[in-house]
Amino acid sequence: MTVHAAPRAHHLQPHPPTLILASKSPARTKLLEEAGIPHRVLVSDVDEEAVAAGHPDATPAETALLLARAKAEAVAALPAATGALVLGCDSVFELDGQALGKPYTAEVARERLAAMSGRAGVLHTGHWLIDVRGGHEPGPAAGTHDAGAAPGRGQLASAGVEFSEMQEAEIGAYVATGEPLHCAGSFTIDGLGGAFLNRVDGDPHAVVGLSVSTLRALLATAGVRLTDWWAAAVDR
Repeated sequence: MTVHAAPRAHHLQPHPPTLILASKSPARTKLLEEAGIPHRVLVSDVDEEAVAAGHPDATPAETALLLARAKAEAVAALPAATGALVLGCDSVFELDGQALGKPYTAEVARERLAAMSGRAGVLHTGHWLIDVRGGHEPGPAAGTHDAGAAPGRGQLASAGVEFSEMQEAEIGAYVATGEPLHCAGSFTIDGLGGAFLNRVDGDPHAVVGLSVSTLRALLATAGVRLTDWWAAAVDR
């Protein structure tokens, strides 16, 4: 009698949830793509200045988390977010205890860069994850002074940034490119601004605007492994 071996079963990995990034930042999208995490972008209409003004006693680190939370909550409330995980991120640069967000104007950018020249500060990036899947109850918030007031989990990633001396002409040329106008602290690490950075102490991804290791930890609280997306890609 011939005995035939049973065919080997092919175990498909569970299909990971959809991740929605509540940010239009190309740098954050690129980080997710490079980390092998497919996602959709759904931009919130949060007034960042109004959110910050509404919490005048918040530290720069708390402000970063508050802004990330506001973005995530605004997008999670949209019908298009149903059944997904929503990630909000925002960055705030701290210099001399003051929170420096996006400068928006060339004049402000020049003033900030001149003040930062040859000095060091801290870049705080807040992450807020909301689980909008049915049957999944989000856990308590973390890392903010009014934690627990809304569904979701928050976590902060910070890194020290040391700048080289910048000449006035260099600052003017950098501002003229337009790059620093819409960046927290008026600089980037992954663009032209990287030319003025001496060192980074901490997760460099946090300076770009999204710490992948922090996201991994937040996903775990929702019962999702970052590697699930990698496995799903292999199964395809």
